[in-house]
Amino acid sequence: MNLELNGRVAVVTGASKGIGLAITRTLAAEGAHVVAVSRTRTTDLPSGVVHVSADLMDPAAPAQAIERAVAEFGGLDILVNNAGGPPPGVTLPRFGFMTPNDDDWQTMFEFNLFSAVRAIRAAVPAMLARGGGAIINVSSSGARQAAPMNVDYSAAKAALNYVGKSVSEEFGPQGIRVNTVSPGPTLTAWWTKEGGAADVLAGATGGDPDSVIKQVAPEMMRLSTGRLVEPQEIADVVALLASPRSASTTGADFVVDGGFLKEL
Repeated sequence: MNLELNGRVAVVTGASKGIGLAITRTLAAEGAHVVAVSRTRTTDLPSGVVHVSADLMDPAAPAQAIERAVAEFGGLDILVNNAGGPPPGVTLPRFGFMTPNDDDWQTMFEFNLFSAVRAIRAAVPAMLARGGGAIINVSSSGARQAAPMNVDYSAAKAALNYVGKSVSEEFGPQGIRVNTVSPGPTLTAWWTKEGGAADVLAGATGGDPDSVIKQVAPEMMRLSTGRLVEPQEIADVVALLASPRSASTTGADFVVDGGFLKEL
């Protein structure tokens, strides 16, 4: 299928690894001009991708990334708000409502909600100047599946879902589509790095990180597929939503979670 992305200009946040890197590679392979935003540059970025080094905890950073895309390529067609998860220096999972304090909540919302809000605010005028565009917010199926774990993170993602729906209502008539992709537990550094989720859960369950990834976590989260999600599986959905082939799709939430979310 030709996704008709050749020559379109995209900004992807959190683009140096995991889901963001998979999205960047996929959009670039489809012919898009991609501006990859991350704190550090990775050698894994495809040739031709423009990297912007930015800490999205800085309120000015999202607008600067959008400005760079417009300066480099003359406009903006696609924004993928992928940056999220544990803020710098934070380890998840975190158990219980009483565990995070006010600073934890503030930091979590800065990284997972406010950075996306600021990026959308900067992107909308640039997209309107081109006659429209596509915004894809990467959320989490945890935003719709309440649990006594990562409460602050899931609440921030639930707020992001609302923002996406609201912006889609306001700017849909002007050609800007806004959709959400909600991954479940995904095989990224969040899980596999030293001190990451696999290590935390291994300590809590008495197992080892490898068995947590392959068996304990899929069983604990009742994943219908029996495995964690692959980043490319999320990137493929994002690319389709960025495409003009999805011209009538807006205000929707696409769950890619291995069957984690059981509610209708």
